[in-house]
Amino acid sequence: MKANNEDLAAENAVLEKLSAQERIAWACDRFGDGLIVSTSFGLQSSVMLHLVLQASDQIPVVFVDTGYLFSETYEYAQTLGQKLGFKEKVYSAMTSPAYQEASYGKLWEQGKDGMARYNFLNKKEPMDRALRELKATVWLAGLRRSQSEDRKTRPFIERQGDVLKIYPILDWDDKKTYRYIPDNDLPYHPLEGMGYDSLGDHHSTTKVSDSSSKEDSRHGGHGRECGLHLDLPEGHDFTV
Repeated sequence: MKANNEDLAAENAVLEKLSAQERIAWACDRFGDGLIVSTSFGLQSSVMLHLVLQASDQIPVVFVDTGYLFSETYEYAQTLGQKLGFKEKVYSAMTSPAYQEASYGKLWEQGKDGMARYNFLNKKEPMDRALRELKATVWLAGLRRSQSEDRKTRPFIERQGDVLKIYPILDWDDKKTYRYIPDNDLPYHPLEGMGYDSLGDHHSTTKVSDSSSKEDSRHGGHGRECGLHLDLPEGHDFTV
């Protein structure tokens, strides 16, 4: 399945006018068995999972586990799975966190190149493997424009590598997102209200009050995209 820029622009114009529920229904009707949804089991992850699973409980839920998440995040994964009636498909790096640290040290402390390698090994490669094994053609993700400067200009549908990505709640603000949780009797993450703006790996996530600015605390404390939703920079080879 290939879509050129004109096709994507036309589809984005359609999706712009729809509600989140209608965007997911549109994707289900158009792409069927090719859909997957990813989750980080972060603070607002219940929103996308609830929306998607209401539309179809046959859409695979992909969880990329870096091995460095908060223990409360793993607890939340179990809680949401029981509440919403799904079992996530877990994908992780081909080598363990201990082996990586023995081989490369703490990559997240090694500047831009170290973080790029870390993101590839622990996020991008496992997600790419999930997409291949599940034969996915379309990836549903819960990115929102209000979350960071990097996301303000994202379209509702775009191509990343060999798949299309659709962001059903891209235009939701924080208030609408957070209201959805109690309005639909969804459980809160155990770290909700503890001062975190977002949750990722424990070694890189900071509380808003501990950051030099709120923007620095977003997406794992780096003020930039989390690594899962970026293409690998040209010229990099991080194969193990």
